[in-house]
Amino acid sequence: MGYSLRKELEKKSRFAPGHRLCAGCGAGVAVNGVLRALEEGDKAVVSNATSCLEVSTFIYPYTAYEDSYIHSAFENAAAMTGGVETAYRVLKKKGKIKDNFKFICFGGDGGTYDIGFQSLSGAMERGHDMVYVCYDNEAYMNTGIQRSSATPRFADATTTPVGTQSYGKVQNKKNLTEIIAAHNVPYAAQTTFIGDFRDLHAKAKKAIYTEGPCFLNILSPCPRGWRYEMEDLAEICKLAVDTCVWPLYEIEEGIWRLTYEPAMKLPVERFLEKQGRFKHMFKKGNEWMIEEAQNYVDEQWERLKARCE
Repeated sequence: MGYSLRKELEKKSRFAPGHRLCAGCGAGVAVNGVLRALEEGDKAVVSNATSCLEVSTFIYPYTAYEDSYIHSAFENAAAMTGGVETAYRVLKKKGKIKDNFKFICFGGDGGTYDIGFQSLSGAMERGHDMVYVCYDNEAYMNTGIQRSSATPRFADATTTPVGTQSYGKVQNKKNLTEIIAAHNVPYAAQTTFIGDFRDLHAKAKKAIYTEGPCFLNILSPCPRGWRYEMEDLAEICKLAVDTCVWPLYEIEEGIWRLTYEPAMKLPVERFLEKQGRFKHMFKKGNEWMIEEAQNYVDEQWERLKARCE
């Protein structure tokens, strides 16, 4: 049977209500979407690097997860998850565990692109049967909206503030999905929340049920850090995709594949203008910023299309 959003919503959610995530936050949508891809008979161990997701869904002894949950430090979530997966395999082989468990690790961009990258790289290289999910909100949102290597160029953050002599972050965003693909993992993908969540669901299911280390990078906007109205979450995700700022693609056993191509590619300013962190780009005299942002997106998009052909 094909995908049905109605059928998925009829399933009991493994991510319980009552957490403390902000209204309009993408992190909870990402977690709910990924966990809905689990088969109903399977169990999961959910692990979580220190992040706004962690502090909002876990205050000892309570969590928002229906499955087993482990909170790890900022820098070692992937290594810890790999260790738990290894212990499970040993106990399963000895007949001490009968149930089927999947291992899903969530981390923000700070704990994935930056502080936890060494741990993530090691876990991917060692071949643990796990899924690492980065909910990418493009800054250290939990600790005060400091820039990360996931923060795009020109974004206004507390450590890259806009002023008379500065225009936001100087560097372009790191392409982490491509870096993880270079580890020769069986599956890696980028997605976000568009339409009926079909793209997110399909990629989450593939990642969970593909043997070996798999990686999902989910663009997860933050209303505080990006400075948008909370009801605009879905629109901003769609604009990120239709401007090709955040292309939807997957790498499966080394094969690169676009999973969505806009019928009409929109100018990047449509994505930028919805967010307060980029408002300085629209001031008189700053047109060059929008032009450079557009050129960078175009260059990256053409490069990706060439790899997927």
